[in-house]
Amino acid sequence: MVVRIAALFLIGFVLSACSDAPDVNEPSQPENPQYTLQGQWIVDADGEVMLDPQTSGLIFWRNTLMSVSDGSAVEQQRLRLHQISPPAQGAQVAKLLPDSGPMRIASGVRRSCFGPYLRDEPDFEALVVDPDDDSVFILVTEDATRTGALTTRCQKRFQNTGSTDYPTLLVRVKRNREGVLTMTHVRPLQFAAEMEVGDFPNDGIEGMTFAINGSDKLSTSRTLYLGLEKDAHGQPRIFSVDIDADFWDSSDFVQVQAPELHTPVFEQGNHPINGLSAYYHAPTQVHYLVAAARNDNQLWFIDAAGVQPTIFVDLAFEAPTLSEQCPAFELMDNASLEGIAIDKQRIWLINDPWKRNYEKNIACASNEQRYKAMAPLLFWLDINPAWFATPHVKDVT
Repeated sequence: MVVRIAALFLIGFVLSACSDAPDVNEPSQPENPQYTLQGQWIVDADGEVMLDPQTSGLIFWRNTLMSVSDGSAVEQQRLRLHQISPPAQGAQVAKLLPDSGPMRIASGVRRSCFGPYLRDEPDFEALVVDPDDDSVFILVTEDATRTGALTTRCQKRFQNTGSTDYPTLLVRVKRNREGVLTMTHVRPLQFAAEMEVGDFPNDGIEGMTFAINGSDKLSTSRTLYLGLEKDAHGQPRIFSVDIDADFWDSSDFVQVQAPELHTPVFEQGNHPINGLSAYYHAPTQVHYLVAAARNDNQLWFIDAAGVQPTIFVDLAFEAPTLSEQCPAFELMDNASLEGIAIDKQRIWLINDPWKRNYEKNIACASNEQRYKAMAPLLFWLDINPAWFATPHVKDVT
């Protein structure tokens, strides 16, 4: 099998690949395209930045962007979807729109094996909008170890997860006309043993996206792709599940599939997938899964058919200082991408402040309190047709 290895080429690092030295007559491989993105702080109606929302996942929804908070956010941010108005050209901030409060929980979900977890402190890590009804969202959970064990009955029923002791959950959320969100259904995921997912409660599914077809609409196959941070061998993976009209009628395990993809493989280090979206490149008729690789400051364009080589795009991030005492933007030491959404030719990105590293970004005094508040930023990048002309990857056997 051909293995593709992407190596970080950003801020003082050197592009490398584990392969034999090329023949002197062999043309040199192109470098990854690189972009420095200037972000915008996300502020509320009072002009205050978001306080520690731990933003996870990003989608484009009804001409706005939508994100969700994970379980480590401050209490006031949990169990909410955060709607963000895309900033106008030249704007210094992105606007957070009002929400209707925390999610409610339907009686069927409350009485389920996962009711206590979903009611109290769910760790939501990604979201998608339903292909058939844009008032319905699907969310995925990750680390549930903080909630304690399932009951004996539930543990017996759902113990063979193929991954963590407490299963990863897909949760259906319905939004009514008043904007109120309700968790209506839940189903746990089951991985086959041969997938070797491993038992990593805090390194699980972090990205989701539906397949799209050549008409730029969601495919009738309703394939939902799931981006895993790392498996038992420390490798990022992409899995899938099929969702049909009867999907939510059951409360049993969902059987996860493992499509054959050219997901990057690494010899060492941590290279998680922390966000996932989809893009159809019409000129080549290739459907790409677009992964946000947080630790690598990269985007990976992965052919969903497993034919074309993966394309790598290197990124650097700058934050606005909003100060006359400093340059308009300052380079970030650690951004930590967590969500990616694509609206036709524009890629939107949001970060999830990494509490252990975020304050390392402090340079201009004007941003100190924003970094200490774990306030996220919104970034964007236009898709460049040149990315698809030459594969930015080295192949080794």
